[in-house]
Amino acid sequence: MEKITSRTNPLMTHIRKLSGDRKYRRTSGQMVCEGPKMLAEALKWGAKVEVLVCAEGYQVPSDLPKDVRLVEIPADLLKSVAPTETPQKVLFLCALPPGGLPEKLSGGRYLVLDGLQDPGNVGTLWRTADAFGADGLFLLPGCADPWSPKTVRATMGACFRLPVWEGDLASLTELLDRHSLPLYATALREDTEDIRDLDLTRSAVVIGSEGRGVSQAVLDQSAKTIKIPMTDRCESLNAAAAGTVVLWQMCQGTNF
Repeated sequence: MEKITSRTNPLMTHIRKLSGDRKYRRTSGQMVCEGPKMLAEALKWGAKVEVLVCAEGYQVPSDLPKDVRLVEIPADLLKSVAPTETPQKVLFLCALPPGGLPEKLSGGRYLVLDGLQDPGNVGTLWRTADAFGADGLFLLPGCADPWSPKTVRATMGACFRLPVWEGDLASLTELLDRHSLPLYATALREDTEDIRDLDLTRSAVVIGSEGRGVSQAVLDQSAKTIKIPMTDRCESLNAAAAGTVVLWQMCQGTNF
């Protein structure tokens, strides 16, 4: 067990930069995760844990791979580098999965996020997509970083189980076309259909940003638009709620 006490130690500086800098995370190929539960999920689902940093007295899990760098630091130093104000006793660095869109799609149910900037919403929808058996999540430009500490924390471990891909609209539509998967958007226009009347078991459905909804560029590429029925006195749902309804409809007929 390595011991570090200095706030200016290169590893401590590295962790702070990973927590706050999206570009630095991509350049380094790592993300910061926190807490025993998240660590257990990472180990269970085969994430590449590379560094474990813990407070004095923390019991290192017995199933931790032997090649993980182990570092013990004082509690006050842990608080200074942790991404939360009240840190748990352990944080760890994981390797980022490969970026970009996949070459092939093996499933049929996907959620597409268009400009969602709230990491809590992105993480919640990621977690919900995992719970309802979706095959993956696509993030178009303008979304919150899926590998920021806030997003990862909101996934409650789903980030280690369900793939997320980032890419531009043109590349995504080409990928979906190759796999004969229609792109639908949650928005209102002349061809809008009730979500209950559509078969979403093979589709990619777009959830728009919290403020402006689905962008016009994405609407122009959507085969149809979908509406979620609700009372007249309510105009809309927030992004996480709308995405949950879509995912529930996608999973109809699925045995979990």
